[in-house]
Amino acid sequence: MRGRLVALVAGVLAVFGLVSVPAVAAPTVDVADRLRAVPGLTVVESPTPPAGYRFFLVAITQPVDHRAPRGATFEQRFQLLHRDTARPMVLHTTGYNMPATAFRSEPTRLVDGNQISVEQRFFSPSRPSPADWDDLNIWQAATDHHRIVAALEPIYSAKWISTGASKGGMTSVYHRRFYPSDVDGVVAYVAPNDRLNDLDSAYDRFFDTVGTPECRAKLDDVQREALLRRPEMLARYQAAADAGGWTFDQVLGSIDKAYEMTVLDTVWAFWQYSTVADCASVPARTATTDELYAFIDGVAGFSFYTDQGVTPYSPYYYQAATQLGWPSLRFEHLRGLTHYRDFYQANSNLPPSLRSRHNPLPMLDVDAWVRTRASEMLFVYGANDPWGAEPFFPSRRDSYSYTAPGANHGANIAALSPADRDASTATLLRWAGVSAPTARVAELPVSALDLAEPRMERRPL
Repeated sequence: MRGRLVALVAGVLAVFGLVSVPAVAAPTVDVADRLRAVPGLTVVESPTPPAGYRFFLVAITQPVDHRAPRGATFEQRFQLLHRDTARPMVLHTTGYNMPATAFRSEPTRLVDGNQISVEQRFFSPSRPSPADWDDLNIWQAATDHHRIVAALEPIYSAKWISTGASKGGMTSVYHRRFYPSDVDGVVAYVAPNDRLNDLDSAYDRFFDTVGTPECRAKLDDVQREALLRRPEMLARYQAAADAGGWTFDQVLGSIDKAYEMTVLDTVWAFWQYSTVADCASVPARTATTDELYAFIDGVAGFSFYTDQGVTPYSPYYYQAATQLGWPSLRFEHLRGLTHYRDFYQANSNLPPSLRSRHNPLPMLDVDAWVRTRASEMLFVYGANDPWGAEPFFPSRRDSYSYTAPGANHGANIAALSPADRDASTATLLRWAGVSAPTARVAELPVSALDLAEPRMERRPL
């Protein structure tokens, strides 16, 4: 009691300037303790973090329906790569599942920052039980990200950048649309923008011009030969299904439908993941059936359109069917060879209970906002990536779009021309509030974390 009384008197005297009180440094609270003090977070720290970082596996309690915040909840997973609370934070999303290991996205590497990588709602295990799929839409997912930012911003008070590739890039755009004050800039890689779902001529124009005429002709021949040799190819597919325990009754409905979907997907998958240099690997029309089967399996993957392969992507296909849209191609070179009409669409890859009608308004709204009102947005596309056939066109409000020559769906800042690479890097660093690096992005040292950056395993339709 006496000690507290003396301290009180000394404090009063100090206020009136009669005595001086030595400054006492505030105790430092460990970042793990600060994270665990955030309501709704469950935090597990890795005992073997990457060099120079701490690594946390985190779950946040989210409302199933953000319009009813006191209703049912689910646990949404994300990982946190912690460098320093004084460094920028990069909010990363794959648009799909949480990556299995620690990694650094390109913006994280460039700004030398911290990174969050979020698993999207309804991708297992970040899925409500029971699941009402009406709660899977772009606003609900954006609000998930908004709550994560609100929870961690008091700890990471420097600049925030959001990023993602493909569906992850789209997700970053949608988050910016609904919560423009959450981050200080967006870097969206290879993000499609299916503004009007029924108008897909841009994709057909892409496949009429990509690569060389010789390569396009060889790929068309592969698809035609695969459909002409359907019985022989199906026999090989059935043998692989028997060996792998694959089934076809839950989604596509038959092995014949799964086969046709894989063949239709082959040319898209080739350009998504390959380059002009890979055209030499495309078999000729006279190739054996075994050679033809092996090529299609290596490019498109016969395992994907099985129940086991496609079901984990149901959240993507549901969003594509209801809001995001999907590319529909004419396949004029396959007239008379296909068995199913209007088959190459998102609903074909969903269980019947999840097939839904498309609502065009959300994408029209996002597109108009990006074109006219958005700011601090940077888009990167690959010139030979089919997903870039319908890109976003940003406003002139400190926003930019760059295309990497010859690049596919893995396009990034490092793949841009030197002038575009330097300009986009300078823009990102400015948004992040950090000084320029001593070396160009292409010359920065690459670590195991950078090599572990996740890539989309397979092209969902």
